[in-house]
Amino acid sequence: MSRALAVPALALLALLAAGPASATSATVELQAPTGSRAWTARLLAAVSARTAPDRSARVITTLQPIAPLGGGATTLLVTGTKVADGRQWVRVMLPVRPNGSQGWVPADPLAFRPVSSRLVVDQSDRRLTVYKQGRPVYRTTVAIGAADTPSPNGRFAIAEVIPTGDPGGFYGPYVLPLTGFSERLNEYAGGNGRVALHGTSLPGLLGTRASHGCIRIANAAIRRIAAIVSTG
Repeated sequence: MSRALAVPALALLALLAAGPASATSATVELQAPTGSRAWTARLLAAVSARTAPDRSARVITTLQPIAPLGGGATTLLVTGTKVADGRQWVRVMLPVRPNGSQGWVPADPLAFRPVSSRLVVDQSDRRLTVYKQGRPVYRTTVAIGAADTPSPNGRFAIAEVIPTGDPGGFYGPYVLPLTGFSERLNEYAGGNGRVALHGTSLPGLLGTRASHGCIRIANAAIRRIAAIVSTG
């Protein structure tokens, strides 16, 4: 895994993850993510994400307030903010291809909150680390994508937190879809190639390259992670 693909200076799949926090208004001074703090935006209504903070800019995608897989609220990672023509806009990470896509949405239909948790998957070590306020609080061994279906590197956000209702099944008790997609598969198991964190019915493969691009995690560990993080 080339370290040139990494989040600054490290071959990491960095996943920003929201922790519990209270909602706040759009009048606060939003900031881009750091290692210890980020902002998320929950959609209160459908909104178009555009290429620039301008109502006439090209629409990249239209986002709905209900997330498509688990039916929860759509919550996005804020990566920047700008006031244009007297209106506040925020740049958010989009759950669309290509990986890393971002777009501008008006702040009006959004509810913001600060978060202090993030997850980092070091693919070279097959280790996932949970950080709170920039400090590591939990580590666990994971399985990553096989050589022909690698897990993508980069910064992504957790798009949904979905209990499977089948803790003994292949995906374990929880699936956490990301805003990232496989760079080799356009579809898998009836889906669109979305990458996720999830549990596993094959714990013997943890620590290896075994998946189609998802990050497989021990069931006890994914329960703990799902209790810490939330969407965005």
